[in-house]
Amino acid sequence: MRVLYHERHYGYSLVRVLSESGSIALKEGTIYPILARLDRDGLVRSEWVESDQGPPRKYYGLTLSGRQLFDELSQEFELLVSLVQRKWKVPDQSKDAMKKLVVRKR
Repeated sequence: MRVLYHERHYGYSLVRVLSESGSIALKEGTIYPILARLDRDGLVRSEWVESDQGPPRKYYGLTLSGRQLFDELSQEFELLVSLVQRKWKVPDQSKDAMKKLVVRKR
């Protein structure tokens, strides 16, 4: 969704951008069902554009709803990352806290 946030792309262009960034390895056969679902859910809009290099291409871009969802998900993701990277304070482990619990079977 980040790639489509500011710029429209057609399927192969989107695959190429994602692959070049090294963020994910996708094939065209994978991206089109995802784009179709996002389109059906109203998160992207699609538009056929004539091409000088062959047949018309279907370009995709985020809708206002798609941008809002991306912004919300980005905030949640940043929170998750900060929690994972947070250095948690470990309580003082005194000798009493380090005692082992022995369980005996009868």
